Amino acid sequence: MSTEPEPRDTTENTGPRTPRSTGAPATPDAAGTAEPPTAAAAGKAAREEPQGTEARHTKPESTETTAPDAGGTEGEGGEAGGAEAGGTEAESAEAGGVEAGTVVDGGAGADGESTASGDAESGDGEAAGQVSEAQAELAAQKLERERIERRKAEKAAPIAAGAKLSGKAADLLAAVRAVEGGAKPPATVFDAPEAAPRRAAPEPVRRPQQVPAEAAGPAAPAPDAVEGVRRALADGGAPEALAPQTAAALGEGAEHLLREDPWHLLRVPGVRPEQADGFARALLGPDCAPDDERRGRAVTVWLLEQAALAGHTALDLPALTAALGRQSVPDAETAVQNTLAEGEALAFQDALDAPGAERSAQASSPAPGAHAEEGEADAAEEEGRPVRVLVGLERYALAEESLADALARVVNSPAKDSAAAWEPAAAAATGSTAELIRAVAGNGLVLHTGGEAARAEPAALLTAARTLGLRAAAACHTPDGRRRLAALLGAEGGAHDGAVVTVRGLLSGAEGPGRDAEGAFALDLLIVLDAPQLDVESAAMLAESLPDGARLVLSGDPGVLWSAGPGRVFADLLAARVSPQIASRTPDPGPIGELVSGVGIGELNQVDAPGKEIVVVPVRDAKEAVHRTVQLLAESVPRAFGVAPEEAVVITPGHGGAAGTRALNAALKERLNPGPGRFGGFDPGDRVAYSPVPGRTLPGRVVTADAEGLHLSCADGADSAEGAVVVPRERVEQAVRHGWALTAHQAVGSRWPAAVVVLPGDAAQVLSRPWVYTAFGRAERHLSVVHGVEQALPRAVAEVPAKPRTTRLPVLLRTQVPAAAGQAPV
Repeated sequence: MSTEPEPRDTTENTGPRTPRSTGAPATPDAAGTAEPPTAAAAGKAAREEPQGTEARHTKPESTETTAPDAGGTEGEGGEAGGAEAGGTEAESAEAGGVEAGTVVDGGAGADGESTASGDAESGDGEAAGQVSEAQAELAAQKLERERIERRKAEKAAPIAAGAKLSGKAADLLAAVRAVEGGAKPPATVFDAPEAAPRRAAPEPVRRPQQVPAEAAGPAAPAPDAVEGVRRALADGGAPEALAPQTAAALGEGAEHLLREDPWHLLRVPGVRPEQADGFARALLGPDCAPDDERRGRAVTVWLLEQAALAGHTALDLPALTAALGRQSVPDAETAVQNTLAEGEALAFQDALDAPGAERSAQASSPAPGAHAEEGEADAAEEEGRPVRVLVGLERYALAEESLADALARVVNSPAKDSAAAWEPAAAAATGSTAELIRAVAGNGLVLHTGGEAARAEPAALLTAARTLGLRAAAACHTPDGRRRLAALLGAEGGAHDGAVVTVRGLLSGAEGPGRDAEGAFALDLLIVLDAPQLDVESAAMLAESLPDGARLVLSGDPGVLWSAGPGRVFADLLAARVSPQIASRTPDPGPIGELVSGVGIGELNQVDAPGKEIVVVPVRDAKEAVHRTVQLLAESVPRAFGVAPEEAVVITPGHGGAAGTRALNAALKERLNPGPGRFGGFDPGDRVAYSPVPGRTLPGRVVTADAEGLHLSCADGADSAEGAVVVPRERVEQAVRHGWALTAHQAVGSRWPAAVVVLPGDAAQVLSRPWVYTAFGRAERHLSVVHGVEQALPRAVAEVPAKPRTTRLPVLLRTQVPAAAGQAPV
């Protein structure tokens, strides 16, 4: 058997109805992509500046480099962009995970999800008004950007001696300097100290409130600015409809920026290099050339952004220069130098673990601005170890470094309670539950792995912690995950008093215990389930928000698809061995559990299913696959298992193609809720998938529509008091799609009583073990497989693992936690 590479035309799309790549730039989603920290959290991040990171992201001043080895391998990132071919449509990344490989070609599609790592959830019932997801997301993004800029400014500013002294120490320093200058010191310096003033009672901790709508984000671009951008776009032959997005993306002086450097258009989401080139030729005329320095910088940044869509936080220098060559950048090395010199990207030298590995050209003569972690590269040179040069966007570099610093603090901070207090709870438990409780008692960070049935173990841990009087909470990836964990806990386990939340609800302050006066979570223990879905930015904000002495437990199934955003946090931590690892010994029950467990180890087993828990329906082509899927969801499954169509889900590999989500949803709507689609293609009662921000999908149902927009009833009650959502008319096209059929990336983190997994023949090359594991694992009671890929299914399960992502977290953890290399799992 052989493994075939994943084609460009089977890429999944994160944001609903994201436009495909055409000759004109696609209109981007207005929502932001940063995870929404509260203002207090941002302040705390600025005060608790991690030490030892200045050398890692100092802006480069030199611009010299040695050309990379011409035979360097291509990077491990995903292909960028989108194309449509065969039966499957390639679009930009899809919500829930990324299965992308190397950035090979700017014209190819990125197999994965959009990188959105967060959104702003609604506040509690005391809030004055409701805020839209997009507005809260923009406010959170602004806070995050301000934190990063403040952090950069603090590192670049000179340190004035004595500048941080106050009180008597500052007075004494002033007196010494006066004497040195020949002046008389102030007499007050040597006066008797005054009595210390009485301290005022601390202000009570208040739960973060919902952000008012008018303060949710930056104001819309001024009409004059939009009009100026529209004129520039028209002069360059670009669609004038892009004017609002372009003005918002480029900020003040957008028209001047575009006319001075037309390749700034690449900063607008959805715009591709060939489109920006056409715009530049129209504006610059004969002055436009492929070797233009401005073009090289813009394409370099664009490629790094495409790599982030594919899940990478950085790219190997040879992979980046090779991708630049494919984008017709004549001097790729110089383009990288210029990008680093302008501070638009950062370079790093990381020592490799294999002492006998070949040293690349970049190892002996690194790119300008490349720097090692805390002298690690110097030690590597002395030992003759090779190093690799990575280039990444500052946003993800800072997030990864902040995550490493925060995790090191969690690992090294002593807990506030005694480990002995946990022993009665551990003695009362059995098996891996007892192991988990004992590991948490003695460690700040613990990793827990297991399937759906293993969720009972962190549930028992949460109950034990609350019994001890600790402030404890568990955060899940989706509202459905929150519901399932709450069902395990029951009322006595704290399921109804803020102990079970979603990750985004906890970060936004809409759920959970809130934050203390310093901006940290008011928690002694945080358990994060569905940990493989944590991207590097969300994980950094969670870890940074933990107070000193708090414990962190990351629990999840390592076999499912990875996060939609960049990074592979859970897999990196498992590989780094910085903390105890508890592997659950609780198997998932029944025939479906047996089938999924076999897929997890690379075996597609024949499973006995006497109750027809698993049914395989062979089909010959995509048309038959659609017909049988509709028949199963509308007739067979409800009749045989009593599962209504609303309680079941259809899962297929992609949005496009003859049996993608578009085709399946059209057929299912015609059968289950026919109508003219008078509300932008939707009718009341339609089942929909709503993406408030790229990378996040909420199941819902259409209620009605009016001048305000499309009214939905969504499953996430945290979005509003009753789960009601109003999607503005201008965002319906990008944010809402029909939701009877989803992709595995959209479905990850949720489960349904019944699932119909569709495997059309044109999707054979997109299949992988994590995809099959995730899709089959969404079913609780019944799984139907509409099978049209023949031997491609067992081959994918046996031979196609998750595609690698390039990240720096393991290297950063080695410098922060030196004992990590010797840490063995429990």
